[in-house]
Amino acid sequence: MIVGVGIDVVDVARFLATLERAPRLRARLFTADERDLPPASLAARFAAKEAIAKSLGAPGGMSWQDATVHRVPGGQPVVETRGTVAARAAELGVTRFHLSISHDAGIASAVVVAEGD
Repeated sequence: MIVGVGIDVVDVARFLATLERAPRLRARLFTADERDLPPASLAARFAAKEAIAKSLGAPGGMSWQDATVHRVPGGQPVVETRGTVAARAAELGVTRFHLSISHDAGIASAVVVAEGD
């Protein structure tokens, strides 16, 4: 059963300019596993986290650090949740996330389907 759907699009250059203006933002938005990714991949991870939040109804109080997007060679990315994001997912009955991310021509995008049993 589909519990929620989220989508987000990020202009890569604009996103990187924001990170340069506010250097501490990188540590606030990304987990240690994500922080050193190439610029387009960082923008795609940000889009993915926004899409995850939207698929959960975009409630306030969720921490960016409570969702990590893992790259799986030869497979689709995997969403790992904990804390505030895992709690909201459990509240809605979400048992898994389906995520597609892409970046091309200066744009990063992500689509998330939150699924429950």
